[in-house]
Amino acid sequence: MTPIIIVLVILVILVFIALIKTVQVIPQASAAIVERFGRYTRTLSAGLNIVVPFIDRIRNRIDLREQVVPFPPQPVITQDNLVVNIDTVIYYQVTDARAATYEVASYIQAIEQLTVTTLRNIIGGMDLERTLTSREEINAALRGVLDEATGKWGIRVNRVELKAIEPPTSIQDSMEKQMRADRDKRAAILTAEGIRQSQILTAEGEKASAVLRAEGDAKAAALRAEGEAQAIRTVFESIHAGDPDQKLLAYQYLQMLPKIAEGDANKLWIVPSELGDALKGLGGAIGNFVPGGGGNATSAGNGTAKTVPPRREAPGIEND
Repeated sequence: MTPIIIVLVILVILVFIALIKTVQVIPQASAAIVERFGRYTRTLSAGLNIVVPFIDRIRNRIDLREQVVPFPPQPVITQDNLVVNIDTVIYYQVTDARAATYEVASYIQAIEQLTVTTLRNIIGGMDLERTLTSREEINAALRGVLDEATGKWGIRVNRVELKAIEPPTSIQDSMEKQMRADRDKRAAILTAEGIRQSQILTAEGEKASAVLRAEGDAKAAALRAEGEAQAIRTVFESIHAGDPDQKLLAYQYLQMLPKIAEGDANKLWIVPSELGDALKGLGGAIGNFVPGGGGNATSAGNGTAKTVPPRREAPGIEND
């Protein structure tokens, strides 16, 4: 092989390498930093770009899409001197490739350290209970500080999330016991309220039943009294219409005597004084109808009254 051919081959190789270094293809949502003799020249955007070979050099290729970076758990001390481990997740996006390259050596490490220090400042002013229940407040405060600090680095922090907050094991046990006690308390309160409501409903039902029963008894008593009054009026009217005499009243009294005597507690009978005269007249009337009746008797018949002489005893018989 002659020297001329060797030189031509070397020239072809150099031209091919120069073409490769001259033509730069940047993917979509990416950017490249070009330096010339170690000094920033320009930023290459997506697409086909031409650079000067062996003079321009691509310093860094940066992804402009939104990135998600999880940080490992960090021990943080709360206001009540309790150590909690907090996992954070940062959503950020590079908006200026030149600033992200030259303003900070490693923006990922810078964001992580800034997140840790800011988180300690925020959690240091909260107690454990507020820390566990104020995630949105912590996220907003942390995002505001990070977004302000990373703006000069050409980075925008879109979102900050606390992935986990882990208190000490002893505190977790105490919290579980407290939660269990609160649940038992709420269950006992609900049970007591249910029993109370049940007793109230039962009492109201018994009250309504007693009122209805009393109203029914009152109506029944009123109806019975009205019926008895009507019966008494009917009897009185019948007696008044029949115009009974003392003999009939005495006869009715004699009929009621066996019923009066049925009770074991009836030891004393009270007989009206007017009844004695009626009984005398009734006895005289009965003596007229009984053969051989003794004593004087008055007989009433055909509107006239007569006196019957007393019966004489037969000779030879003595009266005891």
